[in-house]
Parts: sequence; structure tokens; C-alpha cells
Amino acid sequence: MAYKQPWESTTYDPASPLHPYPQQPTWQQQSPAYPQQPAWQQGSGVGNYPPSSGRPFLDQYGNPTTKSSQQRWQPRTWTRRTKLIVIAASVILLLIIVIVAAVEGVRANRYPDYSHLQYSQVASYAPENFFDNFDYWDTADPANGFVHYDNPIDAVNRNLTYSSSTSAILRVDNSQTDETSTNAITGRHSARVYSKTTWNDGLFLFDVLHSPYGCGSWPALWLSDQYNWPNNGEIDIIESVNQGNDSNQMTLHTTGGCSMSVKRKDTGKSLQSDCHNTTNANNGCGVQGSVATFGKDLNDNGGGVYATELRSAGIRIWFFPRANLPSDVSSAISSTSTAAPDPSTWGEALADFPSTDCDVGSHFKNQTIIVNIDVCGSWAGRANVYSNEDKCPGICTKYATTNPSNFDNAYWEFGAFKVYQAPGA
Repeated sequence: MAYKQPWESTTYDPASPLHPYPQQPTWQQQSPAYPQQPAWQQGSGVGNYPPSSGRPFLDQYGNPTTKSSQQRWQPRTWTRRTKLIVIAASVILLLIIVIVAAVEGVRANRYPDYSHLQYSQVASYAPENFFDNFDYWDTADPANGFVHYDNPIDAVNRNLTYSSSTSAILRVDNSQTDETSTNAITGRHSARVYSKTTWNDGLFLFDVLHSPYGCGSWPALWLSDQYNWPNNGEIDIIESVNQGNDSNQMTLHTTGGCSMSVKRKDTGKSLQSDCHNTTNANNGCGVQGSVATFGKDLNDNGGGVYATELRSAGIRIWFFPRANLPSDVSSAISSTSTAAPDPSTWGEALADFPSTDCDVGSHFKNQTIIVNIDVCGSWAGRANVYSNEDKCPGICTKYATTNPSNFDNAYWEFGAFKVYQAPGA
């Protein structure tokens, strides 16, 4: 039997100092590169001490803390008091969210009370004596138009304003050129009239038989205090430019503090919402109608009636085509009728300007009815509008000077105008 060295014996004690590979203690039996952490340290974060040491836990930045970051966010480790605090805070936060949502919902749904008003007629502008109720603006054009607004004598002599038993007409001169004795080289003659009576509220009916259009024309039917603009506001009831491609735009122009970023009930297309004249290059807060509300389309359909209600609850504008006039409107526009229509029966307006975020009473005062036809100017003559949008030829002022026949359709023709007022408006 061969002699075995001590370390070759299967019964030799491996703990013996004679064993060439002594066994590691139990606490060392692991990979030397990743020594196992004590149980108290496993998952507890960076550099913490054993619970028996009496030393505090350290957070990830080495700062003392009473609990590890994992323990802090594990509800099963919270005390009863902590759980109650968290539940109470959650309930309070939920209540705040519910209250804020409810308040915002109520705010978004604010809308004035357009209740029924008992209107009665206070003014009638019959065609046969239509212009007797108006004064003529015969000074410089505030809109920088290529136009001479005539006084009443010159307007009559040039056949710019005239009336009959059936209609009243206001037009742009379509005869003069740059070669005639009273030439158009400094601007084309036209008319601008404004009512002698002013109103702070009312229901206005305008029977429109023909609306003006043609390259270079800028017609408007509007309410304003033109001597205190914009402080007393402006309501554009009918306004368009050139060929009327953009149809009618109904617009408010005011001082600051009048906004239409609110709930509205109308059938037109809302444009800008800030009515302040210093914003959006004085575009105001407008609503656009369909192509049938202005120009050739309106004229081909026999015209129609525009109705405007100005009251503390807001401003509303309706358009009724000739073939679809409400019965009370059809009766009211007769020059001999004094019957008052009832707008509460008409349904949604074409343009709605509620008083929700606009104090109508303070923004609109001393309103006169104004009718005019401007030429070129700061809207119709603007290059990007005249040439690019409306595809009109040449330069507006040059074209207006040398092409008088272009203004053959640039005339207003009206039936009667009626004004009604009501207590509590």
C-alpha cells in the first residue's frame, strides 16, 4: 500500500494548517469581487449602518435620515398617523380639482339672458324722404380712401344720392376719368351719410335691395359715434371690399376690455375675438357670413333684410334672404307699418356678440346709422388684399382713376330702415 501524504487523506481535517487549500469561513464563501451585504444592509441604499449600531440611515447624498428612500415610499411601512395624513391630503386635492373644474365649466358656459323685450317703433326712414334724415360727411376720409365725399348739394348734382317712393340709392361716381374736366385723378367722388338721431340701444331693420361691389370699392353699413371713435364703439353690420369675395363681415371695434372669447350662439364663422382697436391692426372681433350675405349673390337673390339688436345683454345681427323673411319682419319693413317684430322668435343670429366679457352699455353709446362707399383705402386698396386675395388688376388708385365703368355696380339700394326700442333693453 502506497504511503499517502497527509493532505491526500480523504479523512484529513481541511481546517488543519497542513491542508494546502484551507476552507473559507462561512461568511466568506462568495465571490471576492462582490462581497455579500449583511441582511440589514440589503436594499437599504447607500452607506447605511446596521440597526444595532444606533447610527442613522444615510440618504443617497450621504445625509442622515430616519428611513431609507425605499421605506419612505412603501405604504406598508407607514404609521397609522402617516396614512391618515396622506388620505386627508388626497381627498383635499381631489376636492380642489373638482371645484376648479366646476368653476371653469360654469365660466365657459356663461351666457346672457336674451329674454323677450316689448319693442315699439321710434323711427322710420321711408325711401321717398330717406336722405332728409341724414347729414353728409364731406371732409377728409379717416380710412385714407381714394375718395371725395360730397356735400349734399354736390352729391345730388352728381347723382350720388337720390330716392323714390320705392328705394333710396347711394353710389360712387362712374363717369369721371383722369381726362374729364372734374377729373378723378385725386380720388373718385362718393357719398357718406350719417343719421341725425343717435341711439344707445335698439332694434334696427335694414331692407337691402342691392349691395355694392367692384374692384376698389369698400362699402359699409354701420353704427358708430364717428366723432368719439373708438371710445363709443363701432358696429359694422354690412362690410366687404372689392368683389365681395369674402362675403359680409360683421365686426365690433372698441377700446380695451371687450372680448368675445366666450360662449356664443351664431351661425357665422368667428374671426378674431379681441375687439380692442389697437390689436390685430384694428381688425376688431368679427364674424363672417356666407357668400349669399353680400355682393352679387345677395343681389341676384333679390336682396334681404339685416336686423341688428343692441341691448345690455349683447349685440346680435341676423340676415334674412328675401325669400325667407319671417312674417313679422316682412310686415315691419313696409314703409307704412308701425308693427314691431319680435327677435326672440328668430332663432340663432348670424353674428352674436354677448356681453359676457364686454360691457355693452359702456362700450357703445350715441350710435348713428352710417352708410358709405369708400374707394381703395386701408383695406380695399391694400396690395395683399386688392391684388393677391381679390385678384383685381393693376394698382387700386390707378385702376379707380381710369376705369369709371368698374363702379357701375358700386351702389347701395335700400327700402325702408326701421328703429325700435324697448324698456329694459
